[in-house]
Amino acid sequence: MTTTKTLSQETIEIIKSTVPVLAEHGEAITKRFYQMMFTNHPELLNIFNHANQKQGKQPRALANSVYAAAAHIDNLEAIIPVVRQIAHKHRSLNVKAEHYPIVGKHLLLAIKDVLGDAATDDIINAWSEAYGVIADVFISVEREMYEEAERKAGGWKEFRPFTVAKKVQESDVITSFYLKPEDEGALSDFLPGQYISIKIVIDGEEYNHIRQYSLSDVSGTGYYRISVKREDARQDIPAGVVSTYLHNHVNEGDVLEITAPAGDFVLNTENDRPVFLISGGVGQTPMISMLKTLINRVPEKQVTYIHAAINGKYHALGEEVATTVSNSNNVNYYVAYEQLTDEDRAAAIYQKEGYIDLDWLKSVVKSTDAEFYFCGPVPFMKVINQSLKDLGVPQEQIHFEFFGPAGELDK
Repeated sequence: MTTTKTLSQETIEIIKSTVPVLAEHGEAITKRFYQMMFTNHPELLNIFNHANQKQGKQPRALANSVYAAAAHIDNLEAIIPVVRQIAHKHRSLNVKAEHYPIVGKHLLLAIKDVLGDAATDDIINAWSEAYGVIADVFISVEREMYEEAERKAGGWKEFRPFTVAKKVQESDVITSFYLKPEDEGALSDFLPGQYISIKIVIDGEEYNHIRQYSLSDVSGTGYYRISVKREDARQDIPAGVVSTYLHNHVNEGDVLEITAPAGDFVLNTENDRPVFLISGGVGQTPMISMLKTLINRVPEKQVTYIHAAINGKYHALGEEVATTVSNSNNVNYYVAYEQLTDEDRAAAIYQKEGYIDLDWLKSVVKSTDAEFYFCGPVPFMKVINQSLKDLGVPQEQIHFEFFGPAGELDK
């Protein structure tokens, strides 16, 4: 990650001096930032996830990113992983270079608005200069990603129409959609763990909705498959606009616009270590892609796949996984059900009743010299992350993916 611009030592010192302020007021600043930006540029609501805004996930994620940039302003190389992760999402959402000046303008306005007189001219000028450098880095990285996506065999730029070739209900809450290019052209490959963005236009809605869904099958099949959980309303959280629309209104033969696969939560097939894949609920989607890829490409590798679901009614793609695993001698497969039904007890396809916990993981993880990948609801991921740490797994061997804006598992 390089940039042609450099910051003066005075600017660096001013930015670093604001780190404690960002730690305290960062989320208030980013909430105000989004309010001001969407008021002045409502067209950007065609890009951003409205639900993540309302639930505070996006402002929180942005606050963490701004904080990280400020803390490492004298060594932006240190935040390369964060930059690339965000850049993947931006490329998938079709964020463009011309959006960055809009963001910068409203971020500075929000800093001034929230901090008031504490945001002196020197601080605002320093942040203006620093934002220009940071924005150039993102624009450069994202430009390379756009070019790479378009250059690939079967690749494309921006959105491309796909036909729903098949729609399959996998469980009470999860349905798979098999997508093929409407133009019947070539289809670019992807890495196991990556996702696509789908743009949904709903009659009567003022703005488009874009959502990202992990690809739940292997590359090279001639189609992309996503397996979508219907997000029903619960407590004070409304139903998912896009997931319910896909389940209830999108059928075989319909056309959806998607962007090329993206994402940096990907399987490392070059590593010699055994692999553990651990998923909860619909977090299984990237794991199934990883599992099938491992069996197909490195059949000699020792793999353990652990999946947790409420019960068999909520367990999607179970038969597919069981069949896939049966074709390999090097895969151990465990199923944990939180609330067993009579049918579950009769079928006896589970190995663990209740939640996955540290004691049970100890019985399964015989060695920490392995690579661990996990995905699922945030509470589930917090337990898995802490359990792996308690088992002594090195941080560099722990890999996870958030569905939505990046969060933190240690809080």
